Amino acid sequence: MRLCHYIFPVLLIMLAACEEKKPVREQPSVPAVVKTPPMSMQKLSRKVKELREYARRKGYNTRYACFIDFGVFSGNKRFVFFDLEKDKPVSSALVCHGQGPDYRMETVPFSNTPGSLCSSPGRYRIGGKYSGRFGTAYKLHGLDESNSNAFERFVVLHGHSCVPMVESEGGICRSDGCPTLNPRYFSTIQPYLDKASKPVLLWVYR
Repeated sequence: MRLCHYIFPVLLIMLAACEEKKPVREQPSVPAVVKTPPMSMQKLSRKVKELREYARRKGYNTRYACFIDFGVFSGNKRFVFFDLEKDKPVSSALVCHGQGPDYRMETVPFSNTPGSLCSSPGRYRIGGKYSGRFGTAYKLHGLDESNSNAFERFVVLHGHSCVPMVESEGGICRSDGCPTLNPRYFSTIQPYLDKASKPVLLWVYR
């Protein structure tokens, strides 16, 4: 009886010690949401001037063009459909960027590598319209070295319901590299793209 009297407290101490030594699981850190300033109209004006001249020289559409500033927070409008002749925006919208190696990151990862799931900067020719996995979409042809693999990577312009119509404090969804718009907004620019006598250009920058 006396032996049990001494052994039982010792066992309790040992169990308590084991409990203390259990490793604590670390929770994965979530990147902080860094909100950038709204889309810069000065930067857009410079891009418009450059793309207007580029379109003229290369024989592309000189009436309309699309611009995406991926230096802007995803919850803010950063897609602009622009009237090059009247030198003013027709409309603007939210657009999601490629998720890259970590879909939680707000800083847009750029890559031209197949399988990277990243957005690619540069000028694009908006190509043929077709019905795909997400409904109506337009093929994109990269015109610069930085986005030359766009067609091969199946990077296309399309709509998805995860993209809201209104700006979002918490940011929006990610894509596999495609510039993706709200379906309702997307339907408003399709008539311009469909009726264009020459291919409309899209410029992705930061």
